[in-house]
Amino acid sequence: MVQLLEVIDVSAGATCCAPLVKEPLSQQDAGRLAVRLKALADPARLRLLSIVASSSDQEACVCDLIKPIGLSQPTVSHHLKVLTAAGFLTRSQRGTWAYYRLIPEALSSVTRMLETA
Repeated sequence: MVQLLEVIDVSAGATCCAPLVKEPLSQQDAGRLAVRLKALADPARLRLLSIVASSSDQEACVCDLIKPIGLSQPTVSHHLKVLTAAGFLTRSQRGTWAYYRLIPEALSSVTRMLETA
């Protein structure tokens, strides 16, 4: 069965796509969002973020994060560094241990960016 295709005269000013109804993400915002989503796109990092968020005062010592994740201390520290660089956690040093605290606004800002996209 042969199907005929409709020919559209685009020279007559017809548009092929619907116009935008709101402002899309800027290139800069898309780049920032991609970095943050990439940081979240790892099961270990999502678990770490969840553990910190579930901890008292939304803060946890790195020493308390190693066993639940089941990874080595250097690997956990690497994941925490990525989450900190992406703006999801803050880090403070107390003696020999590092403590990580959730930045409450961080996840809601990602949600808002996705809603406007």
